[in-house]
Amino acid sequence: MTEVLLFHHAQGQTAGFLGFAETLRQAGHTVHTPDLFDGHTFAGLNDGLTYAGKVGFDNLLERGVRAADTLPSELVYAGFSLGVLPAQKLAQTRPGARGALLIESCLPVSEFGISWPENLPVQVHGMDADPIFAGEGDLDAARALLASAKHGELFLYPGNRHLFADSSLPSYDADAAALLTRRTLDFLATIG
Repeated sequence: MTEVLLFHHAQGQTAGFLGFAETLRQAGHTVHTPDLFDGHTFAGLNDGLTYAGKVGFDNLLERGVRAADTLPSELVYAGFSLGVLPAQKLAQTRPGARGALLIESCLPVSEFGISWPENLPVQVHGMDADPIFAGEGDLDAARALLASAKHGELFLYPGNRHLFADSSLPSYDADAAALLTRRTLDFLATIG
């Protein structure tokens, strides 16, 4: 099966985030979930983003990159929202990456100074009317990334929720989350 390094969103390692990781484990995958927030979780997205700002986004990115130091290089890098920062950087820059799952966020490929690895498979997931994903440039970045990726898929879900796949949050959308989970498991199965 596949080994995954999965990064949490700005509300921290919530029960829904950990539940998603457990679903991947139950399917036979090895999943690492480093805590970039040192045990802090937040009831609201803005509170989490405020905390992330205090710690420093560059520091959080560096924590994420360091989390891979003791792991094999043949990983699928995955992240939810804020967690896409280290996931995308590692997928794009660390040799040996097997795939990338970018959920509810995507950065311009130019952010990390090199092009997307041509044969690296990637899936990007987000809601089509999410004011963050669709409204702040992530969707455009995803389309540009996929134009340069040989094996890439963009999945848009109807709705305007951010963090729709976290079952412990009010923004949870059960139907979209189930579809995202199925597509994620299918993606991991093709890599494993």
